[in-house]
Amino acid sequence: MMSPVAAGVDGSAESLAAAAWAAREAVRREWPLMLVHAVNWHPREENDEVAYAMRQNVARRVLRQAEARVRTAAPGVQPVLAQVEGPATTALVEVAERSELLVLGSRGLTGFAGFLVGSVARGVVAGARRPVVLVRAEEDEADEHLPAGDGSASTRTGYRDVVLGLDVGDPCDDVMEFAFEAARLRRARLRAVHAYHAPGPLGLGAGDIALIDEPRRAEEWQGFLSAVLQPWSDKYPEVQTLATAVEDKASNALLRAATGASLLVVGRRLAERPVRARTGPVTHAALLHADCPVAVVPHE
Repeated sequence: MMSPVAAGVDGSAESLAAAAWAAREAVRREWPLMLVHAVNWHPREENDEVAYAMRQNVARRVLRQAEARVRTAAPGVQPVLAQVEGPATTALVEVAERSELLVLGSRGLTGFAGFLVGSVARGVVAGARRPVVLVRAEEDEADEHLPAGDGSASTRTGYRDVVLGLDVGDPCDDVMEFAFEAARLRRARLRAVHAYHAPGPLGLGAGDIALIDEPRRAEEWQGFLSAVLQPWSDKYPEVQTLATAVEDKASNALLRAATGASLLVVGRRLAERPVRARTGPVTHAALLHADCPVAVVPHE
C-alpha cells in the first residue's frame, strides 16, 4: 500500500486546518490520507477500564470531527482513521516514519504573522526523518491562491508562489525535489532564495567571494544560485523558477520572500545523534514567523 499523507489531530482549530490542508495535498499528490489521534497513556491507568473507555471515546470524537472537516475540504477523499498510544511527540514521530508527509497544526498569532509552535510540534519537527508541514489555524484553501481580480479571496485563481530557502554552499536534493514537486503540482512559480553576507572588514571568510563592489558580488551569487537550480529546472521544465540572491540575514530574506506565498520549504539537517535533534536557527525563525504553511524537509 502507498504511504499516506498523515495529519495529527486533537480536536483543536489548528489541527482541523491541518487535516483540511493534508486532504488537499493528498488529492494533489494522489496519495491516501490518514488522520491520526495520539492517545496519551499512563502506566497507572493500565487497569483502569473507565479511563481507557473515556480516552477511546474522546479519540473517536476527535477523529470523526476531523473526518467531517476533510469531507468538506476535499469531497471524495476517504481518510483512514487511526489511534496511536504513547507520548504524543514520540507517537507522531513514529507516524511520520510510515508516511510520505506529516501535517500538524500550529496556532496563528492574532494580529501578527507567525506561529505559536507547541512543544509537540517542535519535538516532531526536530525528531522526524520525513517531511513535516505546519499549518496555522486560520489557514484555508483560498490562502493558497492568488486573489481574484477585484482583490477578494478566491479558490479559482492560480496558486501563490512556493518559496524555497536554499544555501548554495550546501544544497540538498531532497529539499529541492520537494519544493519543485510542490510547485509542479500547484502549477505555481518556485521562488528560490539564497542569502549571503558581504566580506568582513578584517578579511574574507570561508566561502566569501573576493569582489570589492556589491553589484559584482551580487551577480556572482546570483550565478551560483542559478547553477545550483539548473539541473532541477531541466527536470521540471514546466515550473517557472525565480532565483533571488540577496545580501541579508538568511531568516530575514526568507521570511520576506515567503510573505503571501502558498508554501515555504526549508531544510533541516539530520543530527548524527538523536539526542541532539534540533531545527536550526533559520528553520526555527520560519516556524515562528512565516505567514504561510511551512514544510520542513530533513536531509543528511
